[in-house]
Amino acid sequence: MSETVEINWVRDEMFAGRDRFGNSIVIGSTPHSEPQFKGVKPSDLLLLSLLSCSAYDVVKILEKQRHKLHSLRVTAMSVQQERPPYAFQKIHVHYRLWGHNLRAAQVQRAIELSETKYCSVYNTLKHGVELSSDFEIEGE
Repeated sequence: MSETVEINWVRDEMFAGRDRFGNSIVIGSTPHSEPQFKGVKPSDLLLLSLLSCSAYDVVKILEKQRHKLHSLRVTAMSVQQERPPYAFQKIHVHYRLWGHNLRAAQVQRAIELSETKYCSVYNTLKHGVELSSDFEIEGE
């Protein structure tokens, strides 16, 4: 399966990206222009891709298991090299779920399925980055 996304240089350090569906995103910034505009940092896009990929999987898996998920917040803490190319060394993903009668074993299984079977971003990164995750379940 082949899909195309694109990036176009706007000016300074700012780029406009477009996904395969035509959705746009501003990346980088205009450090010397007035007014200054800041878009998404490119390395944050990688983290956001990981989080959104896995969050999507977890929501779909829990829905298929007929769980009443009310809210999900996923965050990432990362460690990058101190010098160029600033490669990611570690990424820790934390899932915080709110719902009715969510069970830890089922949440853990949904996360494991995402990480081992479904999330393409996780499965790409795991070959070069130390990945870890945990979760917490909040009441309704």
